[in-house]
Amino acid sequence: QVQLVESGGGLVQAGGSLRLSCAASERTLSSYTVGWFRQAPGKEREFVATISRTGITTHYSDSVKGRFTISRDNAKNVVYLQMASLKPEDTAEYFCAATVRYTYYSIEYEYWGQGTQVTVSS
Repeated sequence: QVQLVESGGGLVQAGGSLRLSCAASERTLSSYTVGWFRQAPGKEREFVATISRTGITTHYSDSVKGRFTISRDNAKNVVYLQMASLKPEDTAEYFCAATVRYTYYSIEYEYWGQGTQVTVSS
């Protein structure tokens, strides 16, 4: 069992930046692919970014490519999502998730955090 805890969400103006963190307790995150997903009110959960266990391979959704950067520090057991040039449409609850295989399909992720809210004002 992997327990994930997200932090770093908040309210920011359009064009601003935030860094989200995903920390794991009890077991090391380095054994898992970690992904970030988001869900806005009334919408389905969508893929944002994912990073392989070593950090060498990453993928991004087209909507965030070039603005968001996913990274990880396995020594600290943390995965980050650096978000820049934020837009009001980035407003959502952001979730990190972990799985043993490399994938960006949410259904294939086994462990999920509780989420952190990101609100971007115009």
